[in-house]
Amino acid sequence: MGIYQTLVRPLVFQLDPEWVHGQSMGLLEFMAQRPVFQRLLSPCQYQDPVLAQKLWGINFANPLGLAAGFDKHGQGVGIWEALGFGWAEIGTVTRYAQPGNPPPRLFRLIEDEAVINRMGFNNAGAEALAKKLMTRKSRVPLGINLGKSKSTDLAQAPEDYAFSFQKLYSYGDYFVINVSSPNTAGLRDLQKSQFLSEIFQALQERNRDQKPLLVKIAPDLETSDLEAIVRCVQDFKLAGIIATNTTIQRPPSLKSMTRQETGGLSGVPLTQRSTAVLALLWQISRGTVPLVGVGGITTAEDAWDKIIHGASLLQIYTGWIYQGPLVVPQILRGLAARVQQAGLSQLSEAVGMAHR
Repeated sequence: MGIYQTLVRPLVFQLDPEWVHGQSMGLLEFMAQRPVFQRLLSPCQYQDPVLAQKLWGINFANPLGLAAGFDKHGQGVGIWEALGFGWAEIGTVTRYAQPGNPPPRLFRLIEDEAVINRMGFNNAGAEALAKKLMTRKSRVPLGINLGKSKSTDLAQAPEDYAFSFQKLYSYGDYFVINVSSPNTAGLRDLQKSQFLSEIFQALQERNRDQKPLLVKIAPDLETSDLEAIVRCVQDFKLAGIIATNTTIQRPPSLKSMTRQETGGLSGVPLTQRSTAVLALLWQISRGTVPLVGVGGITTAEDAWDKIIHGASLLQIYTGWIYQGPLVVPQILRGLAARVQQAGLSQLSEAVGMAHR
């Protein structure tokens, strides 16, 4: 165990998690605007050409990205590359500014290396994010995660997503339609094909440069639901699927009493289910739909397992909180070693190996 796990984490975990997160983002925003601080983060970085790939016409130096939800307001744009990430996704952002659900709304399950959140898409709105991104530059591919405003009826969701999409279009290398957060009432109903079709069509009609457009789904869907989503993604020529968001399930293995809190569960308890969903999506699509694996990644073994079950790219959030910044180079170094052990020349050759 490193200094983070033995000294930093025990101290930080005594404080309110949302307060800690806000202070951390403020510090990262400060550092993002001052290159001198970024040079101090070189131990967080690991480079190996076997990890690089080109997907959707975008170059990724490595497959590990920051998942949406960590940098809701785009504060860290400019720092994520220095922290070793090959790409980053900001948001979720909605058309209208909204405070989210009342606190407390973020909880640690320390014994389980997990988090429960019911944040509720708290953000300053699409226009405010656009203004911020006018003066921020990302040196790694930047995704923008779009959500539905709480005040918008489901029937008006396509226009709600389309407004944010158009407002932020110039700033994202790719965009994600988030219809899977469990913390906005009715949002997961948008995963039904009739709703998805309307949202996909509304955004693709406005996608003048054909930027990659992905959908993020829940881990709690049935196989028939996944089949319908894959068909919809293929029909509207979306770039891929992110699997998965947090879960509303509470596995019986959970030890922490905090498991009683409502909201989406992330972290180690989500590892197996999110990988199982990846595998189902790969099988349903026969490997024709690019997949992003997220959920419970804390080690190189977790990351490799998601790749061989179909993930072209990976994202981390809760694992970063529990393991600390050095988990990024540890995972990347481990992936490069597994490429060599498998006798491959590139990590991308391992995608879907478990299905062959």
